[in-house]
Amino acid sequence: MRLSLGLGFKQGKGRLAVTHSQQCSTGLFVPQSPPLDPEKVRELQRFISLSKRLLVMTGAGVSTESGIPDYRSEKVGLYARTDRRPIQHRDFISSAPVRQQYWARNFVGWPRFSSHLPNSAHQALSSWERHGKLYWLVTQNVDALHTKAGSQRLTELHGCMNRVLCLDCGDQTPRGLLQERFEVLNPTWSAEAHGLAPDGDIFLSEDQVQSFQVASCARCGGPLKPDVVFFGDTVHRDKVDFVRRRVQEADSLLVVGSSLQVYSGYRFIITAQERKLPIAILNIGPTRSDHLACLKLDSRCGELLPLIDPR
Repeated sequence: MRLSLGLGFKQGKGRLAVTHSQQCSTGLFVPQSPPLDPEKVRELQRFISLSKRLLVMTGAGVSTESGIPDYRSEKVGLYARTDRRPIQHRDFISSAPVRQQYWARNFVGWPRFSSHLPNSAHQALSSWERHGKLYWLVTQNVDALHTKAGSQRLTELHGCMNRVLCLDCGDQTPRGLLQERFEVLNPTWSAEAHGLAPDGDIFLSEDQVQSFQVASCARCGGPLKPDVVFFGDTVHRDKVDFVRRRVQEADSLLVVGSSLQVYSGYRFIITAQERKLPIAILNIGPTRSDHLACLKLDSRCGELLPLIDPR
């Protein structure tokens, strides 16, 4: 079975295996951007050099160069490519058929999603932390790429796809172990995917998912959910308060790869503005907070960040 976006799926020994085609480049989901402006590079270098307690907030645009699509990028984001929309928290919680559809799609997409590697932007931010330049990193992404790159002073604002929680007892399971349970429950199940979406999602028809068997919590038998904040849900208050304290302790804020359209991240820009912190934004295309930034750069994150010396 083949995917039009450069992914192949094949059936073998009772499980779905993912193959990568040569057509799937890391730039497939990165919007067009102007050439690097040397003066802008120098301005960002000055901004970073003057920062002593730098807080960085990253969004989907930092991971598109690793081959993970986003939602809002012009021409290449999910909203531009299709009329499909991400799953809503309320629907997942209240409907067993919605959970069956979600887990069938996630089962197909997980091998590909979990194989993504950090790009040079993730590596650069990890290096800034090692050199004592980056005080704290807040990511809106759920792909674990910052962790793979070695970042430790990190808050995953919207959770992480690598973990699964029971909605009844709260027991936590590694996503990889759940994949093995799905394979045992569905030894002959197969599906043809139709397109690629963010967060490990794959498009499947309703007919394809009806026979998929969903695993329940091994501890109590309750329904399982990835440890992420779905659309329509809210970030836990304790996590919001923790990040707000990190912003209050910082002396500058750099946004990397986010349009800041989602309030869960935008609220911290408001906190930074109230504290009169200098704000820089690196994102291809406009953001919700361009008018609040002292510096705005429209460049690829992985192209620009490695040029900055954190020492």
